[in-house]
Amino acid sequence: MLLRTIGVAATLVLMTVTAQAADTACPQHFADGAPPKLVNEKLSAKTQELCNVGYGLLHSGVTRTGLWSAEHLTRERLDRQKGLERKNTFHSEQRLPPDERAELADYARSGYDRGHMAPSGDMPDPVSQNESFSLANMVPQNPANNRNLWEGIESAVRDLTRRNGEVYVVTGSIFQGQNLKRIGGRVLVPTHLFKAVYDPKNRQAAAYLVANAEGDQYQRVSIADLVQVAGVDPFPTLPTAVKAAVLDLPQPRPHGKGAKKAPEPIPEKSVLDYLKQLLR
Repeated sequence: MLLRTIGVAATLVLMTVTAQAADTACPQHFADGAPPKLVNEKLSAKTQELCNVGYGLLHSGVTRTGLWSAEHLTRERLDRQKGLERKNTFHSEQRLPPDERAELADYARSGYDRGHMAPSGDMPDPVSQNESFSLANMVPQNPANNRNLWEGIESAVRDLTRRNGEVYVVTGSIFQGQNLKRIGGRVLVPTHLFKAVYDPKNRQAAAYLVANAEGDQYQRVSIADLVQVAGVDPFPTLPTAVKAAVLDLPQPRPHGKGAKKAPEPIPEKSVLDYLKQLLR
């Protein structure tokens, strides 16, 4: 009877994983093979999954940016990246309809950087690096933010990967409020950015949350809180308890020219107040 029960349980798990994988063409990039879930249905208009060698992405034809990008980072992958010369091959995404994609001209003289969601520094070979420079993987990002605090967050996640062996990462954009900016009259500028991290070895997760603005303030938030403000569940298969806890994410250490001392996360009480403001 015990063997039969185990067999039934295993079959149910297999069926669940298979169903999750069926929702995506590139399950290798996602924790448990399950892509991030759009909790806010308003975000789902004109969305298209784009599968790449180094990352998966959900693109919005409304914002003309990615809503999220997802990567499975491993120590071995980052070791392969060492010595790879960066080549800035920014290009429009030809897999998307012309009226739904960003063009290089949209960013020209806009005052915003073409900010990577899945960073080129995570890519282990020339093919995946070139794919990371697709404008589908970009958002209009404040230059001071992109080159300092955000770069420090990307580096901190790589440090965590090297220390623990592997992590799953989902980077996303948040568009908060009614008076959103556009560049080129077409591409929406996110008000906030997040980078969610899941450590499968220790079964812990959390996210960095930052405003798309100059400054060195960032928040460490639980996945449960992130879902509320972003409308995206980056790791839908994680247990409720894991989503409610906060992984002690490493402190960002910016290396850009304008970098000062390492930024400190804002206190937990202030984080809660901040999240309440975003939900208004």
